[in-house]
Amino acid sequence: MSDARWQLIALIPAAYAVGSIPFGLLVGLAKGIDVRKSGSGNIGATNVARLLGGRFFALVFTLDLLKGMLPVLAAGYLLRGKSIDFSNYIFWLLIGFAAIAGHMFSLFLKFRGGKGVATSAGVLLGIFPYFTYPALIGAAVAIVAFGWTRFVSVASIAGAITFPVAYIAIGLAMGWPITGLQLPFLFFALLLAALIVYKHRSNISRLRAGTEHRVGQASGSR
Repeated sequence: MSDARWQLIALIPAAYAVGSIPFGLLVGLAKGIDVRKSGSGNIGATNVARLLGGRFFALVFTLDLLKGMLPVLAAGYLLRGKSIDFSNYIFWLLIGFAAIAGHMFSLFLKFRGGKGVATSAGVLLGIFPYFTYPALIGAAVAIVAFGWTRFVSVASIAGAITFPVAYIAIGLAMGWPITGLQLPFLFFALLLAALIVYKHRSNISRLRAGTEHRVGQASGSR
């Protein structure tokens, strides 16, 4: 087995450990607030923004995005100049999934965590070009959905669902072998969208009940 392959294997647990870093919790604690016990109780950037303001949203979102992006960029660097085969795709995606799983099921929080939107965005943007362009389309849809509804949860779900659709559309337009050599990418796109929607199941329940928090309204609902 080549040195590059061993390095890719080593990146999987490293990505999980990096993904597990609860930046939202750490930033909140630095400001004297345990975000797990305030607002929605989530460690993500949205709850941090609700409790500390927009600049802290930007900080936490960026940090959570980077902990997804950097591991897959490192994997892409190891794969540079090499012929990409099915197994290399699998390792690349496993590294990204490990970072996302770390955020959702943090090693440092008894395997609990956030919803994984920012970390997933970092992973998708870092897997160039296959996921970068679909991720940008998903982000655009999320921005439109947020502007229309003012619900972060609706924006996140809309972006997540759009992503695999955009990947399929771009793949077909570009002639990518999305049901052949790139089949792992298709499975990953569908799995990630389903996982993000699943992590928002409590938000979906609150949306149906009319108690979901809308950005800009007085706080009080979760």
